[in-house]
Amino acid sequence: MLLKLGQLTAAYGQAIALEKIQLQIHPGELVAILGPNGAGKSTLLKVISRAMNSHGTLEFNGQSLHAYSTEQVVGLGICHCPEGRRLFPELSVMKNLQLGAYLRTNRQEVENDLTRVFSLFPILSERQDQIVSTLSGGQQQMVAIGRALMGDPQLLLLDEPSVGIAHRLKMEIFAAIRKICDGGVAILMAEQDAQSALHIADRAYVLEHGSVAQEGSASGLATDDRIRKIYLGVG
Repeated sequence: MLLKLGQLTAAYGQAIALEKIQLQIHPGELVAILGPNGAGKSTLLKVISRAMNSHGTLEFNGQSLHAYSTEQVVGLGICHCPEGRRLFPELSVMKNLQLGAYLRTNRQEVENDLTRVFSLFPILSERQDQIVSTLSGGQQQMVAIGRALMGDPQLLLLDEPSVGIAHRLKMEIFAAIRKICDGGVAILMAEQDAQSALHIADRAYVLEHGSVAQEGSASGLATDDRIRKIYLGVG
């Protein structure tokens, strides 16, 4: 097992944000986190990347993460692509991608991963010298995912990768996410577009009010009447 969460609880002051979360991810899986705004999706990813404290079981490759800082977690193999992208807007595409590899020392492996990013997102190769703030929202999202990949993750955390992106680019990004997983990187993806997420995911968890309300295979949840009505707008 790659990631194990057990009875995981987190709070903002006195307000409980996550309560007794049970979640598992195996190597090479793509797992979606679904739920309405305020359900705890982003908080869950922040807890895993150690941007937020928590209580309960939080293990990566059998090792507790509670004593680790955010930077140390990156070194272990967890890279977080946050909501809103948080790029360096006045730097070039290339500089942003290179910053994702700041902890790595093997330059040949870094070059290999840069080639991988450009194969996933060819437009970034064409625009590698362009200032990021001049790119479209979808292209900026590609840079953000690419930067996270440059950290050489075993587990990639994606927070709302499709928000505010034109449909065509959104479909390109979801296809690339599936390719990344097929290439051996496990992915935990929080996503509002439940239909697209379930189309590419292996499994999914549904959060409501900071707790897991439902879980199962992506195909099973996509045909579940309650999920279809509430999250897919069908039925």
